[in-house]
Amino acid sequence: MSSEGKTACVIGSGFGGMALAIRLQSAGIQTTVIEARDKPGGRAYYWEKDGFTFDGGPTVVTDPDCLTQLWELTGHDMARDVELMKVSPFYRLNWPDGTNFNYSNDHEELFAEIAKLNPADVEGYKRFLEYSAGVYEEGYVKLGTVPFLDFKSMMKAAPALAQKQAYRSVYSMVSSFVESEKLREALSFHTLLVGGNPMKTSSIYALIHKLEMEGGVWWTRGGTNRLIAGMVRHFERLGGRMIVGDAVVQVHEENNRATEVETASGFRERFDAVASNADIMHSYRDLLSRSQRGWRMGKRLKRKKFSPGLFVVHFGLEGTWPGIAHHQILFGPRYKGLLDDIYDHGVLPQDFSIYLHHPTVTDPGMAPPGKSTFYALVPVAHMGKLKVDWDTVGPQLEKRILDEIGRRLIPDIHDRIVTKFSYAPKDFAHDLNAHLGSAFSLEPLLTQSAWFRGHNRDDVIRNFYLVGAGTHPGAGIPGVVGSAKATAGLMIEDLLESVPA
Repeated sequence: MSSEGKTACVIGSGFGGMALAIRLQSAGIQTTVIEARDKPGGRAYYWEKDGFTFDGGPTVVTDPDCLTQLWELTGHDMARDVELMKVSPFYRLNWPDGTNFNYSNDHEELFAEIAKLNPADVEGYKRFLEYSAGVYEEGYVKLGTVPFLDFKSMMKAAPALAQKQAYRSVYSMVSSFVESEKLREALSFHTLLVGGNPMKTSSIYALIHKLEMEGGVWWTRGGTNRLIAGMVRHFERLGGRMIVGDAVVQVHEENNRATEVETASGFRERFDAVASNADIMHSYRDLLSRSQRGWRMGKRLKRKKFSPGLFVVHFGLEGTWPGIAHHQILFGPRYKGLLDDIYDHGVLPQDFSIYLHHPTVTDPGMAPPGKSTFYALVPVAHMGKLKVDWDTVGPQLEKRILDEIGRRLIPDIHDRIVTKFSYAPKDFAHDLNAHLGSAFSLEPLLTQSAWFRGHNRDDVIRNFYLVGAGTHPGAGIPGVVGSAKATAGLMIEDLLESVPA
Protein backbone atom coordinates (compact mmCIF):
# COMPACT_ATOMS: atom_id res chain seq x y z
CA MET A 1 0.00 0.00 0.00
CA SER A 2 1.17 3.52 -0.74
CA SER A 3 0.58 6.70 1.22
CA GLU A 4 0.59 8.70 -2.04
CA GLY A 5 -2.11 11.36 -2.14
CA LYS A 6 -2.55 11.40 1.65
CA THR A 7 -2.19 14.77 3.38
CA ALA A 8 -1.41 15.85 6.92
CA CYS A 9 -1.19 19.15 8.77
CA VAL A 10 1.10 19.79 11.74
CA ILE A 11 0.12 22.84 13.82
CA GLY A 12 3.24 24.41 15.33
CA SER A 13 6.91 24.12 14.39
CA GLY A 14 8.64 23.35 17.68
CA PHE A 15 11.04 20.42 17.87
CA GLY A 16 8.17 17.96 18.22
CA GLY A 17 6.22 19.42 15.31
CA MET A 18 9.21 19.54 12.96
CA ALA A 19 10.36 16.01 13.90
CA LEU A 20 6.83 14.72 13.22
CA ALA A 21 6.57 16.61 9.92
CA ILE A 22 9.91 15.18 8.72
CA ARG A 23 8.80 11.63 9.59
CA LEU A 24 5.46 12.05 7.79
CA GLN A 25 7.01 13.65 4.71
CA SER A 26 9.70 10.94 4.65
CA ALA A 27 6.88 8.36 4.53
CA GLY A 28 5.39 10.01 1.44
CA ILE A 29 2.55 11.84 3.22
CA GLN A 30 2.23 15.37 1.84
CA THR A 31 2.67 17.44 4.99
CA THR A 32 2.01 21.10 5.76
CA VAL A 33 3.38 22.80 8.89
CA ILE A 34 1.54 25.94 10.04
CA GLU A 35 3.33 28.23 12.52
CA ALA A 36 1.70 31.24 14.19
CA ARG A 37 4.92 33.17 14.90
CA ASP A 38 7.09 34.97 12.37
CA LYS A 39 9.83 32.33 12.67
CA PRO A 40 9.70 28.56 13.11
CA GLY A 41 10.82 26.93 16.36
CA GLY A 42 8.03 27.33 18.91
CA ARG A 43 9.87 27.61 22.24
CA ALA A 44 13.14 27.38 20.25
CA TYR A 45 12.61 30.92 19.01
CA TYR A 46 15.45 33.45 18.77
CA TRP A 47 16.11 37.17 18.72
CA GLU A 48 18.91 39.12 17.06
CA LYS A 49 19.69 42.34 18.88
CA ASP A 50 22.67 44.71 18.62
CA GLY A 51 24.73 41.98 16.94
CA PHE A 52 23.94 39.36 19.63
CA THR A 53 21.94 36.18 19.01
CA PHE A 54 19.67 35.15 21.87
CA ASP A 55 18.08 31.70 21.86
CA GLY A 56 14.66 31.68 23.47
CA GLY A 57 14.27 28.00 24.17
CA PRO A 58 16.08 24.77 24.94
CA THR A 59 19.85 25.07 24.99
CA VAL A 60 20.90 21.59 26.17
CA VAL A 61 21.02 19.07 23.30
CA THR A 62 21.23 15.44 24.48
CA ASP A 63 20.82 12.14 22.61
CA PRO A 64 21.85 13.54 19.20
CA ASP A 65 21.00 10.13 17.69
CA CYS A 66 17.28 10.87 18.06
CA LEU A 67 17.88 13.86 15.75
CA THR A 68 20.23 12.24 13.20
CA GLN A 69 17.56 9.54 12.67
CA LEU A 70 15.32 12.19 11.09
CA TRP A 71 17.81 12.63 8.25
CA GLU A 72 18.75 8.95 8.00
CA LEU A 73 15.12 8.03 7.23
CA THR A 74 15.77 9.22 3.67
CA GLY A 75 19.51 8.50 3.45
CA HIS A 76 20.59 12.06 4.26
CA ASP A 77 23.24 13.30 6.69
CA MET A 78 22.31 15.81 9.41
CA ALA A 79 25.85 17.24 9.29
CA ARG A 80 24.95 18.74 5.91
CA ASP A 81 22.49 21.08 7.65
CA VAL A 82 23.59 21.27 11.29
CA GLU A 83 26.92 21.40 13.10
CA LEU A 84 26.87 19.97 16.62
CA MET A 85 29.65 20.96 19.04
CA LYS A 86 30.58 19.08 22.22
CA VAL A 87 30.09 20.93 25.51
CA SER A 88 32.41 20.13 28.42
CA PRO A 89 31.88 20.26 31.30
CA PHE A 90 28.19 19.58 30.78
CA TYR A 91 27.41 21.91 33.69
CA ARG A 92 29.38 23.76 36.34
CA LEU A 93 27.41 23.81 39.57
CA ASN A 94 28.11 26.54 42.10
CA TRP A 95 26.81 27.01 45.66
CA PRO A 96 26.67 30.21 47.74
CA ASP A 97 29.63 29.07 49.86
CA GLY A 98 31.83 29.17 46.73
CA THR A 99 31.93 25.40 46.09
CA ASN A 100 32.19 24.49 42.38
CA PHE A 101 31.38 21.09 40.87
CA ASN A 102 32.21 20.25 37.24
CA TYR A 103 29.73 17.72 35.88
CA SER A 104 30.86 15.71 32.84
CA ASN A 105 30.99 12.16 31.47
CA ASP A 106 34.73 11.78 32.07
CA HIS A 107 34.32 9.23 34.85
CA GLU A 108 37.71 9.76 36.50
CA GLU A 109 37.22 13.54 36.58
CA LEU A 110 33.69 13.10 37.89
CA PHE A 111 34.81 10.69 40.63
CA ALA A 112 37.43 13.28 41.68
CA GLU A 113 34.76 16.01 41.81
CA ILE A 114 32.51 13.76 43.93
CA ALA A 115 35.41 12.88 46.25
CA LYS A 116 35.93 16.60 46.90
CA LEU A 117 32.36 16.80 48.22
CA ASN A 118 32.43 13.46 50.08
CA PRO A 119 34.90 10.61 49.36
CA ALA A 120 32.40 8.03 50.68
CA ASP A 121 29.92 9.01 47.95
CA VAL A 122 32.06 7.79 45.02
CA GLU A 123 30.88 4.20 45.49
CA GLY A 124 27.30 5.36 46.08
CA TYR A 125 27.45 7.36 42.86
CA LYS A 126 28.58 4.26 40.95
CA ARG A 127 25.51 2.42 42.23
CA PHE A 128 23.32 5.39 41.25
CA LEU A 129 24.81 5.26 37.74
CA GLU A 130 23.78 1.58 37.52
CA TYR A 131 20.28 2.50 38.68
CA SER A 132 20.12 5.35 36.13
CA ALA A 133 21.17 2.92 33.36
CA GLY A 134 18.34 0.58 34.39
CA VAL A 135 15.61 3.25 34.32
CA TYR A 136 17.06 4.59 31.04
CA GLU A 137 16.57 1.14 29.50
CA GLU A 138 13.02 0.72 30.87
CA GLY A 139 11.76 4.30 30.64
CA TYR A 140 13.53 5.71 27.59
CA VAL A 141 14.72 2.92 25.29
CA LYS A 142 11.67 0.66 25.72
CA LEU A 143 8.88 3.18 26.40
CA GLY A 144 10.08 6.61 25.20
CA THR A 145 8.71 6.27 21.66
CA VAL A 146 5.78 3.92 22.37
CA PRO A 147 2.29 5.46 22.47
CA PHE A 148 0.16 4.67 25.55
CA LEU A 149 -3.31 4.55 24.03
CA ASP A 150 -5.11 2.55 26.70
CA PHE A 151 -4.79 1.73 30.38
CA LYS A 152 -3.81 -1.87 29.51
CA SER A 153 -0.57 -0.63 27.91
CA MET A 154 0.17 1.29 31.12
CA MET A 155 -0.41 -1.83 33.23
CA LYS A 156 2.00 -3.83 31.04
CA ALA A 157 4.76 -1.34 31.80
CA ALA A 158 3.87 -1.08 35.50
CA PRO A 159 5.80 -4.11 36.90
CA ALA A 160 9.14 -2.98 35.44
CA LEU A 161 8.56 0.59 36.64
CA ALA A 162 7.50 -0.63 40.10
CA GLN A 163 10.68 -2.71 40.31
CA LYS A 164 12.64 0.51 39.68
CA GLN A 165 10.62 2.20 42.48
CA ALA A 166 9.09 4.73 40.07
CA TYR A 167 6.76 5.79 42.92
CA ARG A 168 9.73 7.42 44.69
CA SER A 169 10.96 10.89 43.76
CA VAL A 170 14.24 11.53 41.97
CA TYR A 171 15.59 13.33 45.06
CA SER A 172 14.55 10.47 47.37
CA MET A 173 16.18 7.88 45.11
CA VAL A 174 19.38 9.90 44.73
CA SER A 175 19.49 10.35 48.53
CA SER A 176 19.43 6.56 48.98
CA PHE A 177 22.77 6.37 47.11
CA VAL A 178 24.71 9.46 48.27
CA GLU A 179 25.03 11.40 51.54
CA SER A 180 26.33 14.83 50.47
CA GLU A 181 23.47 17.32 50.22
CA LYS A 182 25.33 19.14 47.44
CA LEU A 183 25.69 15.90 45.46
CA ARG A 184 21.99 15.13 46.03
CA GLU A 185 21.21 18.49 44.43
CA ALA A 186 23.74 17.88 41.63
CA LEU A 187 22.14 14.55 40.72
CA SER A 188 18.49 15.64 40.98
CA PHE A 189 18.27 19.17 39.50
CA HIS A 190 17.86 17.83 35.93
CA THR A 191 14.12 17.36 36.35
CA LEU A 192 13.80 21.16 36.61
CA LEU A 193 14.97 21.32 32.97
CA VAL A 194 11.78 19.47 31.96
CA GLY A 195 9.46 21.24 34.42
CA GLY A 196 9.57 18.71 37.24
CA ASN A 197 10.07 19.19 40.98
CA PRO A 198 12.96 16.86 42.03
CA MET A 199 11.09 16.26 45.31
CA LYS A 200 8.01 14.92 43.50
CA THR A 201 9.00 13.85 39.98
CA SER A 202 9.20 10.07 39.52
CA SER A 203 12.65 8.51 39.94
CA ILE A 204 12.25 7.26 36.36
CA TYR A 205 13.55 10.71 35.39
CA ALA A 206 16.94 9.69 36.80
CA LEU A 207 17.33 8.32 33.27
CA ILE A 208 18.37 11.86 32.20
CA HIS A 209 21.68 11.26 33.95
CA LYS A 210 22.37 8.14 31.86
CA LEU A 211 21.16 9.93 28.71
CA GLU A 212 23.82 12.60 29.23
CA MET A 213 26.54 10.16 30.24
CA GLU A 214 25.84 8.01 27.17
CA GLY A 215 25.36 10.61 24.46
CA GLY A 216 27.05 13.71 25.86
CA VAL A 217 25.79 17.30 25.91
CA TRP A 218 25.92 19.25 22.66
CA TRP A 219 25.48 22.72 21.27
CA THR A 220 24.42 23.70 17.74
CA ARG A 221 26.78 26.16 16.10
CA GLY A 222 24.85 29.41 15.71
CA GLY A 223 22.36 28.50 18.43
CA THR A 224 19.54 26.01 18.97
CA ASN A 225 17.64 28.05 16.38
CA ARG A 226 20.09 26.67 13.76
CA LEU A 227 18.98 23.15 14.62
CA ILE A 228 15.38 24.16 13.91
CA ALA A 229 16.51 25.90 10.70
CA GLY A 230 18.26 22.67 9.65
CA MET A 231 15.10 20.66 10.31
CA VAL A 232 13.04 23.12 8.25
CA ARG A 233 15.57 22.97 5.40
CA HIS A 234 15.47 19.17 5.41
CA PHE A 235 11.65 19.07 5.59
CA GLU A 236 11.36 21.42 2.60
CA ARG A 237 14.01 19.43 0.70
CA LEU A 238 11.70 16.41 1.06
CA GLY A 239 8.82 18.42 -0.43
CA GLY A 240 7.12 19.61 2.76
CA ARG A 241 5.27 22.93 2.90
CA MET A 242 5.85 25.58 5.61
CA ILE A 243 3.34 28.35 6.38
CA VAL A 244 4.79 30.86 8.87
CA GLY A 245 3.24 33.89 10.56
CA ASP A 246 -0.34 32.66 10.32
CA ALA A 247 -2.01 31.32 13.47
CA VAL A 248 -4.39 28.38 13.28
CA VAL A 249 -7.68 29.52 14.81
CA GLN A 250 -9.87 26.46 14.31
CA VAL A 251 -9.65 22.76 13.58
CA HIS A 252 -13.03 21.90 12.08
CA GLU A 253 -14.52 18.57 13.08
CA GLU A 254 -17.41 16.52 11.75
CA ASN A 255 -18.61 13.12 12.93
CA ASN A 256 -15.57 12.74 15.19
CA ARG A 257 -13.11 13.46 12.39
CA ALA A 258 -10.93 16.53 11.95
CA THR A 259 -11.78 17.84 8.51
CA GLU A 260 -10.29 21.28 7.88
CA VAL A 261 -7.72 23.62 9.38
CA GLU A 262 -8.47 27.36 9.35
CA THR A 263 -6.01 30.20 10.05
CA ALA A 264 -6.28 33.86 11.02
CA SER A 265 -5.55 34.98 7.44
CA GLY A 266 -8.52 33.03 6.09
CA PHE A 267 -6.51 30.07 4.78
CA ARG A 268 -8.68 26.96 5.03
CA GLU A 269 -7.78 23.49 3.78
CA ARG A 270 -8.89 19.88 4.17
CA PHE A 271 -6.42 17.30 5.47
CA ASP A 272 -6.62 13.55 6.03
CA ALA A 273 -4.96 13.92 9.43
CA VAL A 274 -4.19 16.83 11.78
CA ALA A 275 -1.55 16.90 14.54
CA SER A 276 -1.07 19.67 17.06
CA ASN A 277 2.31 20.68 18.45
CA ALA A 278 0.60 23.65 20.12
CA ASP A 279 0.06 23.86 23.88
CA ILE A 280 -2.24 20.97 24.89
CA MET A 281 -4.85 23.19 26.56
CA HIS A 282 -4.86 25.58 23.57
CA SER A 283 -5.17 22.61 21.20
CA TYR A 284 -8.36 21.35 22.82
CA ARG A 285 -10.02 24.36 24.44
CA ASP A 286 -9.37 26.86 21.60
CA LEU A 287 -8.56 25.05 18.35
CA LEU A 288 -11.34 22.49 18.87
CA SER A 289 -13.67 24.97 20.60
CA ARG A 290 -16.61 24.11 18.30
CA SER A 291 -16.27 20.42 19.11
CA GLN A 292 -17.80 18.79 22.17
CA ARG A 293 -14.57 16.83 22.58
CA GLY A 294 -12.50 20.02 22.70
CA TRP A 295 -14.74 21.56 25.34
CA ARG A 296 -14.72 18.41 27.51
CA MET A 297 -10.96 17.95 27.28
CA GLY A 298 -10.38 21.61 28.10
CA LYS A 299 -12.44 21.14 31.26
CA ARG A 300 -10.53 17.98 32.20
CA LEU A 301 -7.10 19.53 31.53
CA LYS A 302 -7.98 22.50 33.72
CA ARG A 303 -7.94 20.15 36.72
CA LYS A 304 -4.43 18.89 36.00
CA LYS A 305 -1.18 20.26 37.41
CA PHE A 306 0.94 22.37 35.09
CA SER A 307 4.67 22.94 35.37
CA PRO A 308 6.06 26.26 36.60
CA GLY A 309 6.80 29.32 34.55
CA LEU A 310 10.21 30.77 33.83
CA PHE A 311 11.63 34.25 34.12
CA VAL A 312 14.53 34.72 31.71
CA VAL A 313 16.96 37.65 31.47
CA HIS A 314 18.78 37.84 28.13
CA PHE A 315 21.85 40.07 28.16
CA GLY A 316 24.90 40.89 26.07
CA LEU A 317 28.11 41.94 27.82
CA GLU A 318 31.28 43.75 26.91
CA GLY A 319 34.22 41.33 27.32
CA THR A 320 34.74 37.55 27.21
CA TRP A 321 34.50 35.08 30.10
CA PRO A 322 36.52 31.89 29.53
CA GLY A 323 36.14 31.05 33.24
CA ILE A 324 32.33 30.82 33.07
CA ALA A 325 31.09 27.46 31.77
CA HIS A 326 28.61 27.14 28.89
CA HIS A 327 25.95 25.83 31.31
CA GLN A 328 26.27 27.04 34.89
CA ILE A 329 23.87 26.38 37.78
CA LEU A 330 24.03 28.89 40.62
CA PHE A 331 22.21 27.19 43.49
CA GLY A 332 20.58 29.41 46.09
CA PRO A 333 20.78 28.97 49.87
CA ARG A 334 17.66 26.73 49.89
CA TYR A 335 16.72 23.72 47.75
CA LYS A 336 13.57 22.01 49.06
CA GLY A 337 12.16 25.23 50.56
CA LEU A 338 12.64 27.07 47.28
CA LEU A 339 10.97 24.25 45.34
CA ASP A 340 8.03 24.32 47.78
CA ASP A 341 7.63 28.06 47.19
CA ILE A 342 7.61 27.59 43.40
CA TYR A 343 5.51 24.44 43.08
CA ASP A 344 3.20 24.60 46.11
CA HIS A 345 3.01 28.01 47.76
CA GLY A 346 2.99 30.15 44.61
CA VAL A 347 5.07 32.94 46.10
CA LEU A 348 7.99 34.87 44.65
CA PRO A 349 10.79 34.17 47.15
CA GLN A 350 13.70 36.50 47.92
CA ASP A 351 16.21 33.79 46.98
CA PHE A 352 16.48 31.77 43.75
CA SER A 353 18.55 29.27 41.83
CA ILE A 354 19.81 30.46 38.44
CA TYR A 355 20.57 28.51 35.29
CA LEU A 356 23.14 30.71 33.53
CA HIS A 357 23.59 30.04 29.83
CA HIS A 358 26.84 31.31 28.28
CA PRO A 359 27.03 30.06 24.66
CA THR A 360 29.87 32.33 23.51
CA VAL A 361 32.40 30.30 25.55
CA THR A 362 31.76 27.48 23.02
CA ASP A 363 30.59 29.49 20.02
CA PRO A 364 31.95 33.08 19.95
CA GLY A 365 29.85 33.86 16.83
CA MET A 366 26.78 34.27 19.07
CA ALA A 367 28.04 37.81 19.91
CA PRO A 368 30.05 40.58 18.21
CA PRO A 369 33.86 40.28 18.57
CA GLY A 370 35.03 40.83 22.15
CA LYS A 371 31.51 40.51 23.56
CA SER A 372 29.47 37.71 25.17
CA THR A 373 25.91 36.42 25.04
CA PHE A 374 24.18 35.18 28.21
CA TYR A 375 20.80 34.30 29.55
CA ALA A 376 19.86 33.78 33.18
CA LEU A 377 16.79 31.67 33.87
CA VAL A 378 14.93 31.19 37.15
CA PRO A 379 11.86 28.97 37.66
CA VAL A 380 8.85 30.80 39.09
CA ALA A 381 5.34 29.65 39.95
CA HIS A 382 2.94 29.65 36.99
CA MET A 383 0.30 32.37 36.61
CA GLY A 384 -2.42 30.23 38.19
CA LYS A 385 -0.51 30.33 41.49
CA LEU A 386 1.60 33.48 41.30
CA LYS A 387 -0.65 36.41 40.50
CA VAL A 388 1.66 39.38 40.05
CA ASP A 389 1.93 42.24 37.58
CA TRP A 390 4.98 41.12 35.60
CA ASP A 391 5.37 44.61 34.09
CA THR A 392 6.11 45.86 37.62
CA VAL A 393 7.75 42.80 39.17
CA GLY A 394 9.81 41.85 36.09
CA PRO A 395 12.30 44.76 36.19
CA GLN A 396 12.80 44.26 39.95
CA LEU A 397 13.45 40.53 39.56
CA GLU A 398 15.74 41.20 36.59
CA LYS A 399 17.90 43.51 38.73
CA ARG A 400 18.04 41.01 41.60
CA ILE A 401 19.16 38.24 39.22
CA LEU A 402 21.86 40.40 37.61
CA ASP A 403 23.00 41.56 41.07
CA GLU A 404 23.42 37.93 42.16
CA ILE A 405 25.44 37.05 39.03
CA GLY A 406 27.54 40.14 39.73
CA ARG A 407 28.10 39.09 43.32
CA ARG A 408 29.13 35.55 42.39
CA LEU A 409 30.77 35.80 38.95
CA ILE A 410 30.99 39.22 37.25
CA PRO A 411 31.49 42.06 39.76
CA ASP A 412 31.03 44.93 37.26
CA ILE A 413 28.18 43.28 35.33
CA HIS A 414 25.96 46.40 35.25
CA ASP A 415 28.74 48.50 33.71
CA ARG A 416 29.36 45.89 31.01
CA ILE A 417 25.77 45.41 29.77
CA VAL A 418 25.42 46.32 26.10
CA THR A 419 21.84 45.13 25.67
CA LYS A 420 19.27 43.25 27.75
CA PHE A 421 15.62 42.22 27.86
CA SER A 422 13.48 39.84 29.91
CA TYR A 423 10.90 37.18 29.13
CA ALA A 424 8.25 36.38 31.76
CA PRO A 425 5.41 33.82 32.14
CA LYS A 426 2.99 36.35 30.61
CA ASP A 427 5.15 36.31 27.44
CA PHE A 428 4.98 32.49 27.29
CA ALA A 429 1.20 32.81 27.60
CA HIS A 430 0.94 35.53 24.96
CA ASP A 431 3.47 34.29 22.38
CA LEU A 432 3.04 30.54 22.77
CA ASN A 433 -0.54 30.21 24.06
CA ALA A 434 1.05 28.44 27.04
CA HIS A 435 -1.65 27.66 29.61
CA LEU A 436 -0.97 29.71 32.79
CA GLY A 437 2.36 30.76 31.24
CA SER A 438 3.72 27.27 31.99
CA ALA A 439 7.09 26.67 30.34
CA PHE A 440 6.88 22.85 30.05
CA SER A 441 3.15 22.02 29.80
CA LEU A 442 1.83 19.34 32.21
CA GLU A 443 3.98 18.76 35.29
CA PRO A 444 5.85 15.43 34.90
CA LEU A 445 4.28 13.62 37.86
CA LEU A 446 3.81 9.84 37.80
CA THR A 447 0.04 10.47 37.79
CA GLN A 448 0.48 12.64 34.66
CA SER A 449 2.85 10.37 32.74
CA ALA A 450 2.41 7.80 29.94
CA TRP A 451 -1.33 6.97 29.60
CA PHE A 452 -2.16 9.71 32.15
CA ARG A 453 -0.59 12.33 29.86
CA GLY A 454 -2.07 13.66 26.60
CA HIS A 455 -2.53 10.74 24.20
CA ASN A 456 -0.55 10.74 20.96
CA ARG A 457 -3.83 10.03 19.14
CA ASP A 458 -7.08 11.44 20.45
CA ASP A 459 -9.51 8.86 21.81
CA VAL A 460 -12.57 10.40 20.14
CA ILE A 461 -11.45 12.40 17.10
CA ARG A 462 -9.59 9.53 15.50
CA ASN A 463 -7.53 11.54 13.00
CA PHE A 464 -6.46 14.23 15.50
CA TYR A 465 -3.06 13.71 17.09
CA LEU A 466 -0.80 15.38 19.64
CA VAL A 467 2.96 15.86 19.63
CA GLY A 468 5.24 17.75 22.01
CA ALA A 469 5.61 18.39 25.72
CA GLY A 470 1.94 17.82 26.66
CA THR A 471 1.89 14.26 25.36
CA HIS A 472 3.92 11.12 26.14
CA PRO A 473 6.80 11.05 27.01
CA GLY A 474 7.05 14.78 27.92
CA ALA A 475 9.23 17.88 27.68
CA GLY A 476 12.87 18.31 26.64
CA ILE A 477 14.32 17.79 23.16
CA PRO A 478 14.64 13.97 23.43
CA GLY A 479 11.14 13.82 24.96
CA VAL A 480 9.34 15.78 22.24
CA VAL A 481 11.35 14.12 19.45
CA GLY A 482 10.38 10.78 21.03
CA SER A 483 6.73 11.87 21.04
CA ALA A 484 7.08 12.63 17.32
CA LYS A 485 8.26 9.09 16.63
CA ALA A 486 5.34 7.62 18.60
CA THR A 487 2.79 9.91 16.91
CA ALA A 488 4.26 9.44 13.42
CA GLY A 489 4.00 5.65 13.79
CA LEU A 490 0.28 5.97 14.55
CA MET A 491 -0.41 8.50 11.79
CA ILE A 492 1.42 6.55 9.09
CA GLU A 493 -0.31 3.31 10.09
CA ASP A 494 -3.74 4.99 10.20
CA LEU A 495 -3.28 6.77 6.86
CA LEU A 496 -2.03 3.60 5.16
CA GLU A 497 -5.02 1.65 6.51
CA SER A 498 -7.35 4.15 4.89
CA VAL A 499 -5.67 3.73 1.48
CA PRO A 500 -7.41 1.16 -0.75
CA ALA A 501 -5.16 -1.86 -1.49
